[in-house]
Amino acid sequence: MAGNTEFGLDVGVYGRLATPAEVLKLALLAESEGFHSVWLADHVVFPATVAPKYPYSLDGNFPVPLDELLLEPIATMGVLVGATRRLKIGTAVLVMPLRNPVLLARMLVTLDVFSNGRIILGAGVGWMAEEFAALDTFDFARRGQITDEYLEIFKAICAGGEVAYQGETYQFEPVHSHPASIQRPHPPILVGGTSNPALRRVARLADGWLSVGLGAAQLPERLSVLRRLCEARGRRYDDLHLYHKLFLNIGTAAAAKDGGREPGTGSVPQIIDDFKRLLDLGYRGFIVRYRGEDAAEQERQIARFAGDIAAKI
Repeated sequence: MAGNTEFGLDVGVYGRLATPAEVLKLALLAESEGFHSVWLADHVVFPATVAPKYPYSLDGNFPVPLDELLLEPIATMGVLVGATRRLKIGTAVLVMPLRNPVLLARMLVTLDVFSNGRIILGAGVGWMAEEFAALDTFDFARRGQITDEYLEIFKAICAGGEVAYQGETYQFEPVHSHPASIQRPHPPILVGGTSNPALRRVARLADGWLSVGLGAAQLPERLSVLRRLCEARGRRYDDLHLYHKLFLNIGTAAAAKDGGREPGTGSVPQIIDDFKRLLDLGYRGFIVRYRGEDAAEQERQIARFAGDIAAKI
């Protein structure tokens, strides 16, 4: 894989294939195939009963049964940091309110130090209220404000030295934060989500936007809003890193929410065209995940993606 386009692989920390051996195998495969990065989604527990609809699927159902395997992403990142040498390791996305912000920031700084600066923080607000309740977090309804403050705390902890914070949802008196993160002033922050509040969060607090669940027809309007929000804050829109996540299935087309074909699925020429349309919109970073449950087919799809698609974009 060459050029300015960055391809990342979601190694799948939930579902039938989320075994330690399989996740580690995928990370090493990604490194050998020339991927730029690997990515981990975030859940800590799956409640037995979940009322909200999953916002990124056609039918509102979560992509896997909730009683299947689930690996905690921060712990998994520690394993992948030690197992790889070149890959960036990111979260797509970490639900910020689920964890204590000081502890989370110190864990991510530690991973950045051990990896010599290979951590990317993809951050989101979450959607599963029952998971918030199980972890006894702050009020689910305030998760947007909490995420904003936790990102500010993350930046302060990464800067190092003596750190204090006084926010509306979280406060702490001065503490020492040593070492600081390797990446300065902090590891890159990508904010996930497609709502207006999420885009405001990008413009105010992030280095880039991580979009998912929208096709090339819907993205221009969201990007236009993001551009206006950046301009209102005096930020250069063109400095943002734009990442998009697609669910991969080479050879089989899946239906999208609008009734068309889901991008990332179908024939090789169709999938190449999907990526070219995203490149025309200004995207330079992509994350792919194979949704199937066959380990051998997953490896075949990823190797084929690297050789037949990514190498030609």
